[in-house]
Amino acid sequence: MSHNTVKESYRKLSERLNRFPQGAPPTKLLFPILEVLFSSEEAELVSLLPIKPFSVKAAANVWKKTEVEAQLVLDKLASRGMMLDVQIHGEQAYVLPPPMAGSFEFSMMRIGEHYDQKLLAELFHQYLNVEEDFIRALFAGGETQLGRTFVNESALAADNMIHVLDYERASEVVRTASSIGVGICYCRHKKEHLGGACSAPKDICMTFNSTARSVIKHGIARQVDASEGLELLQEGIQHNLVQFGENVREKVSFICNCCGCCCEAMLAARRFAVLNPIATTNFLPEIDEEKCSGCGKCVDVCPVQAMGLVSAGDWQKPKRKRARVDEELCLGCGVCVRQCRKENAAALKPRKQRVITPVNTAHRTVLMAIERGKLQDLIFDNHALLSHRAMAAILGVILKLPPIKQAMASQQMKSRYLEQLLRRR
Repeated sequence: MSHNTVKESYRKLSERLNRFPQGAPPTKLLFPILEVLFSSEEAELVSLLPIKPFSVKAAANVWKKTEVEAQLVLDKLASRGMMLDVQIHGEQAYVLPPPMAGSFEFSMMRIGEHYDQKLLAELFHQYLNVEEDFIRALFAGGETQLGRTFVNESALAADNMIHVLDYERASEVVRTASSIGVGICYCRHKKEHLGGACSAPKDICMTFNSTARSVIKHGIARQVDASEGLELLQEGIQHNLVQFGENVREKVSFICNCCGCCCEAMLAARRFAVLNPIATTNFLPEIDEEKCSGCGKCVDVCPVQAMGLVSAGDWQKPKRKRARVDEELCLGCGVCVRQCRKENAAALKPRKQRVITPVNTAHRTVLMAIERGKLQDLIFDNHALLSHRAMAAILGVILKLPPIKQAMASQQMKSRYLEQLLRRR
């Protein structure tokens, strides 16, 4: 009987996590992961918490505990990265991070004895790289993606600089962040336990702003200033890593420096290429066929196998090759351009149609929820009492969406209230 009760707590937690817009499908591999990350009692308690930020008082009410007891549980979870403690309008609040980008990464962002990280690495590998349900839900479940590519600024020609907006620059994210935390790369740390990590630096992945303050506070990341953050970006560029971060314009919460061999985002970009699982930059590499020597360096460094070599069509040199880019697969990161040995043989050009980036996390979350059929989970997520402020924020985003997205939202909610709001606009 007790065994069934323990399993039931993890089943409830998996259902709670799957209400996030990006989802966490409750396959048989998810449960052993949750058993490593949470005790059965913690799983039961966390399953009752909302997706949106909540106060200690709200948690205490839903848990039927005193505020002191609730605070102790929340702080214990936060110390392991299973909860984030943040300041909202000057008041302390907590938020349950999604599995990715969130608690899965936080469990591997430092080396320590909090978890059996070798076991976690093996379980994560099976759940993310062998099974496809979770990674497909995360990266290929809708139009709006969790993450986006930042352009390699050193690969841009002077005339292209005017086309790059501030939010498209990783360097600007670093310069304007209120806090910066640096932790171990989850992906390469995981691969290290599996015996297959590449030589790219691991202590290089960054969190920003309120997320950074929480993980720094609990020793999951170390605090750095903007100067060191910029140096780490440059180190990533020197190692031909792709800067992949949260798909928002304001208050970006993370930027990872990704390799093509270990990192989940780049692996997903190859596995689900036709579904465009990562938001691209507004640039594409352009190859000068006359200048390209066919050396293949651009092919070697492309993290998503978007570059290839084809015949140059030179009848005088029939074996001569030249590079060709598959624009459908290309992220527009510019790593290939930077590696081109022939001067001006490759350059970044603006895409014909600009890529639209959500304004902030709320905007992205609502879009993802609508596209994945989970808007009702977001709006009616009242386990710890939904505040009017939270409801107003969600509805405010919906009212600013294009008509087709508004129609999708209205259909999912089947709400006369929302329908009337949309008609009055």
